[in-house]
Amino acid sequence: MSKRDYYEVLGVSRTAGDADIKSAYRKLAMKHHPDRNPGDHAAEEKFKEAAQAYAVLADPEKRSLYDRFGHAGVSSAGGAGFDPTVFQGFEDLFGGLGDIFGFGDLFGGRRRGGPQRGADLRYDLEITFEESARGTETSIQIPRHEHCETCKGSGAAPGSSPTVCAQCRGQGQVRMQRGFLTVATTCPQCRGAGRVISKPCTACRGAGVVARERKIAVKIPPGIATGQQLRLQGEGEAGSAGGPAGHLYVVVHVQDHEFFRRDGLNLFCEIPVNFTTLALGGEIQVPTLDGIEHVKVPEATQTGTTLRLRGKGMPDVGGGSGKGDLFATVQVLTPKKLSKEQRHLIEQLAKVLPQEKFQPRPREHEEDERNLFDRVKDMFG
Repeated sequence: MSKRDYYEVLGVSRTAGDADIKSAYRKLAMKHHPDRNPGDHAAEEKFKEAAQAYAVLADPEKRSLYDRFGHAGVSSAGGAGFDPTVFQGFEDLFGGLGDIFGFGDLFGGRRRGGPQRGADLRYDLEITFEESARGTETSIQIPRHEHCETCKGSGAAPGSSPTVCAQCRGQGQVRMQRGFLTVATTCPQCRGAGRVISKPCTACRGAGVVARERKIAVKIPPGIATGQQLRLQGEGEAGSAGGPAGHLYVVVHVQDHEFFRRDGLNLFCEIPVNFTTLALGGEIQVPTLDGIEHVKVPEATQTGTTLRLRGKGMPDVGGGSGKGDLFATVQVLTPKKLSKEQRHLIEQLAKVLPQEKFQPRPREHEEDERNLFDRVKDMFG
């Protein structure tokens, strides 16, 4: 039976680069692997065929011979039959297949018993609007696993030390033959640690870590917004076998403010103003994050007019863009109670003010349904 062209087997062109060849083989190996297709002889043959093709095309010298002479050019170079020893760096090729298929690492690749980084932790922190604007420092309580102080993380009782596992000889894995494949699985005796603790530490029961609750200081930068997070390096779970600790991610949630609304670095608010001040002009007080600002209102200011206070918004959390702006929209304040004198004066004013006839404007799409917040954003960009 004649062999198929190796480029055809992998589904790549004859000018394909190394990365394309490797990617094509990885997909085929994952699809046709015997552990994923138990009892399927056809899938096993396709897996072998793909492995043979990759063994040749991944090797520059063998590929050159194959391109010039075809299968005859590599028949004496190991291309005629599949031999796992042909592959150099095979553990890199199958780096992700072991976890997918559930049969461990191939050909004695990675050691499971080596140093492992600890798990990352998450903490959700709620702060006030003012704290987000000015920044603050606080402390949080974090439950986590830390290295046992009694055994210094070794898991062995003081005065003793772990010994090399006799079954896997410290590799954390044992090899098994599955058909034509040599598969490395986690050592059942040491559970991948590569070592055995004969005298466990009484404080941690041989785990090397203990559960503790730790108070950690957190510095909140000015301008932080809801959803942003802070990474505290090395404040997560303890690593194993000498590995580094994980990280702690503090996710910030900012409380709503009763007066301000935030959009990016800008703030928005509404200011009630007496009719007389809007009509005659004057000075109004506008609350800001830095205190009260006195702002002049020109004569004949209409209700709904928006005033822009530059630099009175939120600071940039990165410190690079300065501060945003504050947009204050004035709204006419109608008094709820009038004295006889006030009522009389307003009635006199109503007699001399021109009565403007209301002219309804046609609605364009949903323009009139947009709220004040959206319209202000359009005005100022």
